[in-house]
Amino acid sequence: MGDWGKRTGLGREAFLNALRTSVATVASLLLARSLRLPEFYWAPISTVVILLSTINPMTLAWQRFAGTALGAALGALIATLVGSGWGPNWAVYGGGIFVCGVLCSVLRVGSAYRFAAITMTIVLLIAHQRPPWIVAMHRFVEVSLGIAVALAVTKLWPAPGRETG
Repeated sequence: MGDWGKRTGLGREAFLNALRTSVATVASLLLARSLRLPEFYWAPISTVVILLSTINPMTLAWQRFAGTALGAALGALIATLVGSGWGPNWAVYGGGIFVCGVLCSVLRVGSAYRFAAITMTIVLLIAHQRPPWIVAMHRFVEVSLGIAVALAVTKLWPAPGRETG
């Protein structure tokens, strides 16, 4: 990249990180689409979240995985118990967010609360054509696929300028 890189401000690390992220997100996208996941875009989004985080990818991957599992299960349970015709009832939704936080604390995965709340929100508030448990399972698989790809890339192609370990 030489002089061009210095003039544009694009260093070797930035270039390689952009290339690495691009390859990983496309891999997530293609895998999710090949599995015919209905909202396949959650896989590359999860890959970006893990790869471009400022904290250890393994730590963040665990938080995202645990939070997604809890949020998906809780969202599906609430939607099943309350029914699909309730709409975005603020009291049910708020109660779900509260229970989500309490469960994360009791299960000692408090750092996963944000991911649990995000997933529960998606399962509860976005209109879906499938039953809640199917929606929750798809969300979990889509996110988990993105996490797996990010972790594989982290191992096979460490971030430039970052210690491996």
